[in-house]
Amino acid sequence: MKFEMQANTTEILGEDDVEGVKLADGREIPADLVVMAVGIRPYTEVAKESGLDVNRGIVVNDVMQTSDSNVYAVGECAEHNGKVYGLVAPLYEQGKVLADHLTNKETNGYKGSTTFTSLKVSGCDLYSAGQIVENAEIKGIEIFNSIDNNYKKIFLKDGNVVGAVLYGDIDDGSRFYNMMKKGESTEDYTLVSLLTKGGEEASLSIADMADDETICGCNGVDKGTIVNAITENGFTTVEEVTAKTKAGNSCGKCKPQIAQILQHTLGDDFVAAKPAGICGCTDLTRDQIVTQIRAKGLKTSKEVRHVLNFKNKGGCPKCRPAINYYLNMVYPHDHEDERESRFANERYHANIQNDGTFSVIPQMRGGVTDADQLIRLGEVAKKYHVPLVKVTGSQRVGLYGVKKEELPNIWEDLGMRSASAYGKKTRSVKSCVGKEFCRFGTQYTTRLGIRLEKTFEYIDTPHKFKMGVSGCPRSCVESGVKDFGIISVENGFQIYIGGNGGTEVEKAEFLTTVETEDEVIKLCGALMQYYRETVYMLKEQRHG
Repeated sequence: MKFEMQANTTEILGEDDVEGVKLADGREIPADLVVMAVGIRPYTEVAKESGLDVNRGIVVNDVMQTSDSNVYAVGECAEHNGKVYGLVAPLYEQGKVLADHLTNKETNGYKGSTTFTSLKVSGCDLYSAGQIVENAEIKGIEIFNSIDNNYKKIFLKDGNVVGAVLYGDIDDGSRFYNMMKKGESTEDYTLVSLLTKGGEEASLSIADMADDETICGCNGVDKGTIVNAITENGFTTVEEVTAKTKAGNSCGKCKPQIAQILQHTLGDDFVAAKPAGICGCTDLTRDQIVTQIRAKGLKTSKEVRHVLNFKNKGGCPKCRPAINYYLNMVYPHDHEDERESRFANERYHANIQNDGTFSVIPQMRGGVTDADQLIRLGEVAKKYHVPLVKVTGSQRVGLYGVKKEELPNIWEDLGMRSASAYGKKTRSVKSCVGKEFCRFGTQYTTRLGIRLEKTFEYIDTPHKFKMGVSGCPRSCVESGVKDFGIISVENGFQIYIGGNGGTEVEKAEFLTTVETEDEVIKLCGALMQYYRETVYMLKEQRHG
């Protein structure tokens, strides 16, 4: 890696795609991808116009009072002792101080917050808190376990912990965080016990923790709040506690501690929830398998089952398609596809019907066909005595009741590609005629539907991924119940995601409005890839 320090980016270069970045000093650096870490900036214009003291944020004192004694400010817009906090936990601390002040309760005032950051990336556990730069007053001690790839470094000032960096095993993050908040001395620790998990003899177990000890730093939830939620509501699971208190609802790193509090509070009534394996062949979860595929460079389904010590080395009908999908997702161009592990519909390029026959659906992008295709379909239907020829719900023509042994000959006689209509993958895009013919149409939807289909057809996904392009808000193609729905408006395209028109109908959620077809394509690709990498096999996309 090469780092450009104190470099200010002024421009992203390129027209249709990123080609580089331009720096303030005039240099241009080639780039295929630009990743932006975007923070927040306090909105202070109204406060400034109203005559309040403003620096980076709205200046407040220890009771969150601004320069106008009748106006208070908390959260990201407030600046206290020269600091602006862009996290939610300090807001809770500031809010409590303000509430005590306004209700005339005794308060020591707001003294600033100790903040932490936990990286929210699967397979990479990283935690940092407080001051993490050494100087004349702050010194660090560290330990590195090369066997387990765990690293810990804590920063001390006058015998107190003022900062910490943890990689790999970050379970001690909350322990160090609470020590920082309380200004707890380290004199009762040896250096080894301070850095060892749990702190050995001097550790604070869940039973020893005071009720005001912070468990969830993201949302400012302490142990007492969690215990009260458990005892008052009869909660028995981490999910119930999270829904009520918001603890564990952000980065999720505190969920093991929430489980420990449940165990301590419930005693013998506690039943630990074990992560369910993807099937009976293994206890490994989807995320664990994908992590090992990447870490060990596994390229075949057989290799995955043997290296990861599956109980049934041959796999089962549940895990074989799942592992084949994981490999395809991780190594789309560099893995050995196990055709026999695919679902029957994918192997035969036809959907099996309730009587054992199959339906054949040729490709007609955007629902568009011509006379030659229709003649061929008619001739094939006559030649093989196809019982039913029907326009499908996705605006294609299907041949139903085809015998399995006739499938190869029918496809050869048709001379057409199979539609993306089988298995767990992107489906044919449904679109209306749009602006080209409809008097209500606002955009060229057939063209966009064909572009989407050409770009994303045949891509494996955890479940069927359906798309629709409507020419106006009347939405004749039901874009509002699609995984990725596009509704055309005068100024562009409204994007809806997470809909479902199946057994549990769910309206898609509005995401954004874009102006061009290119933006629609890029947004669809980004969403689809996120869905492919994060959702369990056979789980449909849901918003929220």
